[in-house]
Amino acid sequence: MKKALITGITGQDGSYLAELLIDKGYEVHGIVRRSSSFNRERIEHLIQNPDVYRNVLFLHYGDMTDSSAINRILEKIGPDEIFNLAAQSHVRISFDMPEYTGDVDGLGVTRILDAIREVGLVGECKFYQASTSEMFGSSPPPQNEETPFHPRSPYAAAKLYAHWMVVNYRQGYGLHASSGILFNHESPRRGRNFVTRKVAIAAARIKMGLQDRLALGNLDAKRDWGHAKDYVRAMYLMLQQPGGDDFVIATGKTHSIRNLLDTAFGSLELEWEKFVKVDERYFRPTEVDILMGDASKAKRTLGWEAEISFEKMVTELVDSEMRFLKA
Repeated sequence: MKKALITGITGQDGSYLAELLIDKGYEVHGIVRRSSSFNRERIEHLIQNPDVYRNVLFLHYGDMTDSSAINRILEKIGPDEIFNLAAQSHVRISFDMPEYTGDVDGLGVTRILDAIREVGLVGECKFYQASTSEMFGSSPPPQNEETPFHPRSPYAAAKLYAHWMVVNYRQGYGLHASSGILFNHESPRRGRNFVTRKVAIAAARIKMGLQDRLALGNLDAKRDWGHAKDYVRAMYLMLQQPGGDDFVIATGKTHSIRNLLDTAFGSLELEWEKFVKVDERYFRPTEVDILMGDASKAKRTLGWEAEISFEKMVTELVDSEMRFLKA
């Protein structure tokens, strides 16, 4: 039985990845932060299954800012695969918390990479890093593995530092390390303060008469949106390759925030223009106008491609919120 360690297991991607690996027969370990309130609702269905939680899912307290805890966990588990999904992942918030974002998203990755080396796991375990399309910033689309990086936020800059550290540990120490340069990916498990989930929640609440306005920032920003389930499948496939590499994971299609509103509100037969207000507080100090990925390398090497459409993903988000409100 292979052992996998997932940082950020309680997040959107971490929860889907845990399900995928358990289905494939892995023993899954997750790092969780100690806090005054539990934030485990995305993996609660796994925790509540005694056969799973007792036999193949194990949680360990730790933090990306604590190298001693990371080293201790790696020594204890001896994982075959490590998936680093932990991050301060909200771009707009990174402008308000640039130092913390850099510590977790940048230096935190260095702590894990060096722990692998110090514990003696180089050659024995494979490492996956969650890089991001935000690293491309203002570079013109379509963006692929050869596109120059031009980060436009503290979040993107921190992720770019981590991305290059992975390259250096792969080349310098022979670590099987891969980075997935993932474009935006969503699901009903997405955080409530991300725009896709924010729009879905508002559309459902407006339909139910519980809300009458939605404030958003730049409605013309365009993103390449996919589904988180598709993207965690790509993460798994990267660590099944004979060597580490970097892969863009994307659908190759872009949609604006206006398109998102059309699809979400339209699924409930609502006209979004009657309810949406542009609020400058939600604009970024430096904006990224368009991101669109070219995942040709992933299709060619991994045999991966997105299966869930933008429209199906958005409708799933809205339907999930409607079921929640009706319940």
